[in-house]
Amino acid sequence: MQSHLRVVMAQLNFVVADIAGNTERVITAAKIARDQYQADLIVFPELTLTGYPPEDLLLRPAMQTRIEQSTRRLLAEVRGITLILGYPQATEDKRYNCAAIIQGEAFFSRYYKQYLPNEQVFDEQRYFNAGEQPCTFAVKGIPLSIAICEDLWHNKPMQQARDSGAKLLLTLNASPFHIGKQLEREQLLKQRAQQGDMPIVYCNLIGAQDELVFDGGSCLVDSDGTLCYRAPAFSEGLHVLDFAWNGQRLIPKPAEIAPLPSEAASIYQALVLGLRDYVQKNGFNGVLLGLSGGIDSALVLALAVDALGADQVQAVMMPYHYTSSISLEDAEATARAAGVNYQVIPIASMVEAFQQGLQPLFEGLAKDTTEENLQARCRGTLLMALSNKSGKLLLTTGNKSEMAVGYATLYGDMAGGFAPIKDVAKTRVFELCRYRNSLSPIIPQRTIDRPPSAELAPGQKDEDSLPPYPILDAILERYIEQDQSAADIVLAGFEAETVRHVLQRVDLSEYKRRQAAIGTRITKRAFGKDRRYPLSCRWQLE
Repeated sequence: MQSHLRVVMAQLNFVVADIAGNTERVITAAKIARDQYQADLIVFPELTLTGYPPEDLLLRPAMQTRIEQSTRRLLAEVRGITLILGYPQATEDKRYNCAAIIQGEAFFSRYYKQYLPNEQVFDEQRYFNAGEQPCTFAVKGIPLSIAICEDLWHNKPMQQARDSGAKLLLTLNASPFHIGKQLEREQLLKQRAQQGDMPIVYCNLIGAQDELVFDGGSCLVDSDGTLCYRAPAFSEGLHVLDFAWNGQRLIPKPAEIAPLPSEAASIYQALVLGLRDYVQKNGFNGVLLGLSGGIDSALVLALAVDALGADQVQAVMMPYHYTSSISLEDAEATARAAGVNYQVIPIASMVEAFQQGLQPLFEGLAKDTTEENLQARCRGTLLMALSNKSGKLLLTTGNKSEMAVGYATLYGDMAGGFAPIKDVAKTRVFELCRYRNSLSPIIPQRTIDRPPSAELAPGQKDEDSLPPYPILDAILERYIEQDQSAADIVLAGFEAETVRHVLQRVDLSEYKRRQAAIGTRITKRAFGKDRRYPLSCRWQLE
């Protein structure tokens, strides 16, 4: 005789260190799953109660006390459904990344994560001890097992689950987004399901934490690896999975598979989510940015409007003698199309006041980038003053290509608290602008078509100082994201002098990046947690 198992995946957005608030969300979700969906079990993401990653907050003495208060509340308030949720579990001398199985008024069991990632953006070995044992338990007489995120990337946990007699693997995940990540996950799930000869429930976190974005994409694969369900990316929800149990196997029932967004759409949604959560989780009452009439600031404006609404966005154009009429027109057109608060503050008198004050000290010295940087720093000072006065978060508008080679001014256009497109190469900026305009026109086509320029000198263009962006970005991707040597990049067909010039600029600009605002990560190797280089060193290019 067949029976039925209903599982709910809680693809929800939790706030780091808001243990009480996260607990409230767990209780609400569990009651909805029980009462509205008649679910037998609800599974939450990795480290649900603390949010992910809690980093050195795990070292605070009060952390375990607060976790224990939270779990006592869960035991007291949730009945009639099995809960699987993650939190840190401390013993006398160890701390584990834990998944608890709560049934009724007691902890049925706990599972401790066995594989602790310690590369790219992960530092779990700094905080946790590794578990060793599987955890198999029963719901409605059906044996189920647990794994946590990185465990899936290794053979042992699935083999343990199979050896224990489990018929379904439930996985708690806090897997951050990068381009192409969902397909990587689903290919891995196929491999693991076939290894264990059992379906896998993959519940992933949604939301953003500082530079990381968690895209959801929770899903279910059958025992042969066939994808049976995929939740929509970049949105919260409780997702119902139904299984038939024939006494030997759990058989997933057909369910809707949300389509994968295009690459441009997934990047854009990640950037919107990253910006929205940073602003809202940190309590800012809106954002402001300098709008130059160029493509980078136009894209940042569009992201801000889509993330927060036009009423929460202020844009400021700060023209100087070298600002073209085209830039003035395009900046205003973008602001009007977006419907944001827009002002113009000319900076010529301020720049000239600085120049006049410095003139005695600069006597006899030729003009150089110092004078250009004064313009950018005047703009940065004005924007920071507006940020201080209004309480709005100042967004910087630099892209990854510029951050890589230091084509930015410290305390000028780098001034600000968050850099939405910090991990977006310039060539991808163009792609995202075209994508955004395909939804509804907001960025003037002329802004997309004309050659990029910082407009800090007469007739200046970016390519006066840099290789063409398609070449620059291809070199940067190989050097930064793939760790290729100069020799390898030259062998791939790039001109040797250009490669060495670009790579030297990357290495020499590390000191600038250390002082740059954080920004949303979309690639496998962003500037931030991913890439840590010394400032003082004598490394020679290979």
